[in-house]
Amino acid sequence: MRLRVREGATPSRVDGFEVGWRDDKGEHRRPLADAVSVEFETGLPVRGFPSYRGQRHFPGLYWAVTTGGHVGFESWLERDHAMLLDFTPQVTGLLSQPLWLFWEDERGKRISHAPDYFARFEDGRGLVVDCRPLDRIDARSAAKFAAARTACEAVGWGYRVVGEVDPVRMANVRWLAGYRHPRHGADEGVVTRLSALFSVPSPLVVQAALLGDPIAVLPTVFHLLWLGRLTADLSRPLSDATLVSRPDSSRKAPLPRLLQ
Repeated sequence: MRLRVREGATPSRVDGFEVGWRDDKGEHRRPLADAVSVEFETGLPVRGFPSYRGQRHFPGLYWAVTTGGHVGFESWLERDHAMLLDFTPQVTGLLSQPLWLFWEDERGKRISHAPDYFARFEDGRGLVVDCRPLDRIDARSAAKFAAARTACEAVGWGYRVVGEVDPVRMANVRWLAGYRHPRHGADEGVVTRLSALFSVPSPLVVQAALLGDPIAVLPTVFHLLWLGRLTADLSRPLSDATLVSRPDSSRKAPLPRLLQ
C-alpha cells in the first residue's frame, strides 16, 4: 500500500515517492528507491518552458561548459544558479527540469513536483536544486519543497532551495561567464606564462600587461578565473586593481555553501 500523508506534510519513507524521468529511450517512472543509480544529469528535461506575450518570466537557454550543451532556465534567477553550478569545478553534470517526484496526500490526491536542476558532483553525489525568491515561497510551494527535501535525503542526494545571490558576486560571475568558452584558453603558452606571472597576488591589469596588450591578454585571465586556475576575491567588484593569484595548491578548495 502506498504511503499517504496530510496535505502540506511529507512522506517519511522513500517508498512514499515515485520518480519520473526522460532519456533517449523514452519516458520512465519507478519507485524512487529503484532510481537511485539513474544518471539524471545525462537525461532530457521532463517538461518544457512556455513562452507567450506578456509573460513575467524570461525563459531561455544557457550554454554550460560543464555539459558542452544548453541548459534551460525559466527565469533570470534560474539562469544565475545554472551559471553558478557551471562555475563550480566539482560539478560534472547538470540538467534542468530533470525529473518528476510523485506522492499522495492524506486524501489520496496525487502531488507532483519537477525541481529546477539536478547536478552531479565529481565524487558521484547528486544535488537537487529549486530556485525561488525566498520571500515568494507560499505554503503550497513550501510543502512541495519539504517533500522534495525528504525524498532527496532519503536516497542520499543533497537538496537546496536557493534565492537571490549576492549581487556583487553574481555580477562578477556573469562577467567571467563571458569568457567561459575553451577558445579563450586555447593558447597554452599564454596560459603557462600567466600562471607564472600571478604566482603571487598581483593587480589584474598591471600584471597582465607585462605579457602584452591587456585587450589581448585579459580574456585568457578571465577564462582562468572562471576555471579556478587563477583566483580573486569575488565578493568585491572586479577592477583593474583586483588582486589575482594562483590558488594555494596545498589546500583543497572548499565546496561552495550551496553544494555542501
